[in-house]
Amino acid sequence: MRALLADRNGRRYLIGQLLSVFGDTAMWLAAGIWVKTLTGSNAAAGLTFFAFAAPSVLAPAAGMLVDRVKKRPLLVTTDLVLGASVLLLLLVHGRDQVWLIYLVMVLYGLAYGILGSGESALLREMLPEELLGNANGILQTFRQGMRLAGPIAGAGLFAWKGGGTVAVVDACTFLIACLATLSLHITETQPIRSEQHWFDEVTAGIRHAWKTTVLRQILIACLLIIVPFGFYETITFAVVGSGLHRPPAFLGIIASVQGVGAIAGGLTAAKIMRRTNEGALFAFACLLFAAASLLLTLQWLPGVVAGILVVGACLPWVLVALYTLVQRRTPMELQGRVYSAFDTLIGVPQTVSIAAGAGLIALVDYRLLLAFAAVMGVIAAVYLLSRDEQRQAPLDGSAQPQDPAYNDSPDSVTLPLSERMLIRGRRGSCRSPRTSQRWVSQSVPVSRGQR
Repeated sequence: MRALLADRNGRRYLIGQLLSVFGDTAMWLAAGIWVKTLTGSNAAAGLTFFAFAAPSVLAPAAGMLVDRVKKRPLLVTTDLVLGASVLLLLLVHGRDQVWLIYLVMVLYGLAYGILGSGESALLREMLPEELLGNANGILQTFRQGMRLAGPIAGAGLFAWKGGGTVAVVDACTFLIACLATLSLHITETQPIRSEQHWFDEVTAGIRHAWKTTVLRQILIACLLIIVPFGFYETITFAVVGSGLHRPPAFLGIIASVQGVGAIAGGLTAAKIMRRTNEGALFAFACLLFAAASLLLTLQWLPGVVAGILVVGACLPWVLVALYTLVQRRTPMELQGRVYSAFDTLIGVPQTVSIAAGAGLIALVDYRLLLAFAAVMGVIAAVYLLSRDEQRQAPLDGSAQPQDPAYNDSPDSVTLPLSERMLIRGRRGSCRSPRTSQRWVSQSVPVSRGQR
């Protein structure tokens, strides 16, 4: 992490994102409280989160946009537009303006489809490969930490000064993130125009993820583990009420413990991954998730606290492993679409599993659901650890052309160094000047059409 923070671009971008995440988490909860205050309706308040989540169905289109333009100007523009949109909330004075809150949350959802894939692609261009895991780990630490501080700050500021003040603070954090991104010194790869049909363009990320062995394997593992992760949204209520016989307010303590575990997971993910690889980190997280699920079946407070702490650490490990593998195993021209493909393929089953968990908890003992979660965690871990490609994938960017785990997609080939340097000269530098020399020496997958 010291190496990452010593990098000028990495340091500035991370500081901007820290403040932006704080503003976002404060605004999201404040929006729900605001609607509840104006309408008195729990359902109306809940719709604020639906308004944010609904635009995720457009994630593949957002990924295609990211791949068709330069990332830094796109992120700067998105931050500016979203920051200005948040100021619309200053017009909300009563129940008749609640629709403005919903509108802003929809815009949030649309923008985050762009910001998520755009950030992943920008990190891939901005940083050398050995720092990608550190960057993803720190970002996860920020986000998990802000899940503890942001909502409390947002709710407190709303109670003190009202929703308009929260909106102004959030808009300022977007401006800071915009300025931080604008100050980056990088030379981006010129996006490649394609003559393919729009449907082929949108689905290119899904096809690449499925044809590339290591990405397909990590996707299958994600689908195995995402269902029990979704169940946890309702299982924790049963653990507190039926297992520990504590009041619902005790969930606040459980959430705080989980947040502490998540911060620890974000801080340790890169170090563990550097000693192993992405697949091993993902598998270890699944095994710990299985063990934590069994701990939660105990009607014993220390055991439950330990289990929740471990569950909190598992999610950042999973996400850091996934994002780093996607960044490293995807050509630059597909970074946005592959990220969006994973976001969609994982997000939809997760949403379904949350709904299924809410229904199943009323029909079966919560300990059976926890046992199911443990079994799925073990299956996902064993599946990944038994794959040769996951065990052999190097983390230092030293994969050779003959390594099938690095470049086994039928849509790509690896060119000799002389041809790669020629293409690189036509397309522009893919890295900042500090890392350009290192980048020339690596194998770069290029599609047959480009060759």
